[in-house]
Amino acid sequence: MEHTSPSSSAHSAASQRFRRELRDCRVRRGLTQRALADLVRFSRETVAAVESGRRFGSHEFALRCDDVLGTGGRLAALWPQVAAEQLAADGRRGPRDAQPPPQRRPVPRQRDRRDARDPGAVVDAIDELRELIGQVLNTPADPGEPSDTQRRQLAADPYDDQR
Repeated sequence: MEHTSPSSSAHSAASQRFRRELRDCRVRRGLTQRALADLVRFSRETVAAVESGRRFGSHEFALRCDDVLGTGGRLAALWPQVAAEQLAADGRRGPRDAQPPPQRRPVPRQRDRRDARDPGAVVDAIDELRELIGQVLNTPADPGEPSDTQRRQLAADPYDDQR
């Protein structure tokens, strides 16, 4: 998710570097903002707003751009500093995903854009979302804690010694 910047003049070093790296890598690859947006599955408006400094990009945005642009992780490496600047700029208690989830799946490259009119593509997209939601819901915050699924199983039969 992108976060709106309160003022484009309030940007500091990490935000400016992130924006510059994003734009330079995109231009070097010969991509327009729209072409990059299609590849990373964000809107062209989001790409333009991040490049211009009207918005802060999310960690997911940085990861997808790194993958598509082949930056070797430079944008994702800058993101924690950008998130800290975002926190200072908008006064929230903290960025929503300052630390990536423990078992983050790489975002697959998508060469052909899905057609929303194709029922098969819609079903595939829904299945992917269900899988991602399941991963998020079943990933314990603390690696030593049981997942929600494991807790439900234990609650169902706490006297079962075969577990």
